[in-house]
Amino acid sequence: MAGTPGEQRPLLGRVRAVGGLVPRGRRAALAAILLAEMLERAAFFGISANLVLYLNSVNFNWEGGQASGAALVFLGASYLLSPVGGWLADVYLGRYCTIVLSLLLYLVASCLLPLTAFADGRASFCGEMPAPEVQPLCPSSDCQLVSPSPYCAPTMYTGLLLLGLAVSSVRTNLTSFGADQVMDLGQGATRRFFNWFYWSINLGAVLALLVVAFVQQNVSFLIGYIIPVVCVGLALLLFLLPGRSFVTKPPTGSQVSSMLALALRGCWPRAWWRPSARRAPPGAEVISERGSSPQGPSRQEDIANFRVLVKILPVLLTLVPYWMVYFQMQSTYFLQGLHLLIPNFFPSGPPSSHSYTFPDAWLLLTNVVVLLALVPLKDRVIDPFLLRHRLLPSALQKMALGMFFGFASVIVAGILETERLRLVHRNETVIQRIGLVEYVAAPLPIWWQVPQYLLIGISEIFASIPGLEFAYSESPRSMQGAILGIFFCLSGVGSLLGSSLVALLALPALGWLHCPEDHGNINNCRMDLYFFLLAGIQAAAGFLFLWIAHRYEKAAPAPTCHRCAGREGG
Repeated sequence: MAGTPGEQRPLLGRVRAVGGLVPRGRRAALAAILLAEMLERAAFFGISANLVLYLNSVNFNWEGGQASGAALVFLGASYLLSPVGGWLADVYLGRYCTIVLSLLLYLVASCLLPLTAFADGRASFCGEMPAPEVQPLCPSSDCQLVSPSPYCAPTMYTGLLLLGLAVSSVRTNLTSFGADQVMDLGQGATRRFFNWFYWSINLGAVLALLVVAFVQQNVSFLIGYIIPVVCVGLALLLFLLPGRSFVTKPPTGSQVSSMLALALRGCWPRAWWRPSARRAPPGAEVISERGSSPQGPSRQEDIANFRVLVKILPVLLTLVPYWMVYFQMQSTYFLQGLHLLIPNFFPSGPPSSHSYTFPDAWLLLTNVVVLLALVPLKDRVIDPFLLRHRLLPSALQKMALGMFFGFASVIVAGILETERLRLVHRNETVIQRIGLVEYVAAPLPIWWQVPQYLLIGISEIFASIPGLEFAYSESPRSMQGAILGIFFCLSGVGSLLGSSLVALLALPALGWLHCPEDHGNINNCRMDLYFFLLAGIQAAAGFLFLWIAHRYEKAAPAPTCHRCAGREGG
């Protein structure tokens, strides 16, 4: 494989992988990347897990809707801004420099949260909290204290948007940068990297959910938000340590902009869109591998890579309904759990300030534990067994299987919700207090939600990990950052579409999720119908995906040499 001008490839990295194993010379670099990713994810989940609770606390006194909106802005920005970081790396900075600068921005922006967690810090950044105004023209017994606008909103939104930009840039570029370290070792090594990369992500999530979130909720927001800052600082230090051991590539330019210009000018023949024009012209593969020339991308490169983009985008777009289902575990699954019977940590002990209810958010650990357990099993046992017997499915086939498990998860959630509503309508309910809010819950233990979390965890192994592998390995060199950015961006689009569907069904005209008489409960809503609607959308998208994947694999050229076929197996 011809190297890009200016590419740094250490001598130790020239050793070929054997059986998909990474040479010893590269393991230190990969270990630094995986540890940095684990710490960055711990910081991300540590920031987002209790953000609503933080803004809703006496520190800021934001209303529930205002705090939820700010959390959605942060989560949305951390996904939707992903193409920006990928484009900057491809065009101007290169992946290594983009990651370093993004981690520096991450470190600075994350300091805002602990600095606003104590009174003097809030006063320095936000000024004094205004006193709530009494609503005019109301009877004295019904007067309400209302705040004209969320306290410290400009500062917090600015900090959260900068954090979202940094998070999205690190996520996009660290993924592709890690894959760069093993790309020349064959597809087997690339597949194994993505397995362990995803394992590191979920190990970071475990640390955040078990430790950071608990400290924030039960000890101190100041300490709880110092921990993510320390994690980001350690991630930056670990990433800088290997230095020249990394395989680095200079920015070769992104051809996305020039291809869009071609599209707007209408410069391509219609024959390019015909099914017969599937293969790139002779030499296109070589052009894609070596990246842009020093003089800039040629028109032939634009044409060849535009064809690749047109083939990849339908695959990524049909994953959007899967992301709609996937992000339910952080929204409607959580809401459903609040209306199931939640046990106390110390049910038989005396009432005290230290007797806490089981955190609903900890059910997310079910999904994480599944990934932590199955990824090593898949990497060490299942994949090698299937590979030896020539039964290893392609990335697209795994993604289809992931969609099926996502479909099964939301079906199970709908069945559980139907049973929960049946008990509620028979007046078989319990009153439970979570924080300062009382919920009318069904007497079904919250453990009944475990199957839907297990299924969504299994779906993530088959849909998200192969999806990352597909987006990276099928992209031309000069577009890998941008296309991985599109992959993460579309996952954010799926989350927003799921939230938008909830908002649409909450309108009085539709009514499935419109139940204002519940005062925060969902016992007069039909969230079960929402789950079944999502299942229908996922099923339709799954059949469309199978058709697109069949056409994609049918159009893919077969290996033309024994060396290529051998590298396929790692």
